[in-house]
Amino acid sequence: MKRLLLLSSATILSLMSQAVSARDYGQQGAVFPVIETDLLSVIQNKLTTMQASGALDRANRELAARTEARVKRPPAVKGIVAASQSRSWTHDPTITVEQDLRDAKGRVVVARGTRVNPLDTVPLRQRLVFLDGDDPAQVAWAMGRTTALNAKLILVRGSPFTLMKAEQRRFYFDQSGTLTTKFGVRAVPAVIEQAGRTLKVSEIAIPKAKEGGK
Repeated sequence: MKRLLLLSSATILSLMSQAVSARDYGQQGAVFPVIETDLLSVIQNKLTTMQASGALDRANRELAARTEARVKRPPAVKGIVAASQSRSWTHDPTITVEQDLRDAKGRVVVARGTRVNPLDTVPLRQRLVFLDGDDPAQVAWAMGRTTALNAKLILVRGSPFTLMKAEQRRFYFDQSGTLTTKFGVRAVPAVIEQAGRTLKVSEIAIPKAKEGGK
């Protein structure tokens, strides 16, 4: 009898425990339905509104104007100054191949670890002349010492289009300072020319143009 009573008590406690764990605590805080907005519809509605108000056309014109201005006059290469003294050094363009180079049939043509000098196959036939296109002295210096056949004129500042029109000569621009950084150029005018299997890099100090042509 006592065992039966104990069993009944255990059963009751178990049922009470289940009842407690299954208790409904009700709603806690506000509940909102999940609504996902169609992103394409939002963009389309925005464009429609902008087009109706004329804002889209204005934005397109402003973008075109900024792009044209950037192309005609790219941002100046940072950190480049006018050369105050001449100096020169040698740059070795040799590289080490990091992985096997294969042809279309999978055959290894250049093995990993091979040292390759680009000048052995593609010589630098024209000097690379870097200059500040906003400095008349540097422009005059470059025009007087180079031709279109023996040199490429590369600006670090200024407008290539303005100079091409004025000098009837093609000018390039060192976008983002890619070349000057690669060769360690910090001052202009600078000249890079081939010297055997290496490149000679020279920064050249030139006299400033006198004011009033005196």
